[in-house]
Amino acid sequence: MLSAEDYKKVFAQSVRSTDRYFTVLARHEGQQHPARLGLAVAKKHVRRAVDRNRIKRLLRESFRHHQQQLQGLDLVVLVKPGIHKADNAALFRSLEKHWKRLSKEIPS
Repeated sequence: MLSAEDYKKVFAQSVRSTDRYFTVLARHEGQQHPARLGLAVAKKHVRRAVDRNRIKRLLRESFRHHQQQLQGLDLVVLVKPGIHKADNAALFRSLEKHWKRLSKEIPS
């Protein structure tokens, strides 16, 4: 997602999926448009830039792998404190659960 208006729409009306690492907000925008991803990796929760960049890379990669099943959704991923201590495999598993849950919960 590119504009603040897109983020506002998702924050205003969305379905939420939460675990110990992420909160994922999702909003259905119609089957015609591809899934879009917005990231909110706050410096408040992840101090070092190298850790923030690693988390963002993981988020984008996981999103790319599951983009077909998320067709028509706008997603915003928020990170929680302490996420930088988790390994890559744990974060991938967490995101996979979020993607599955949201693709089932939100009607196409």
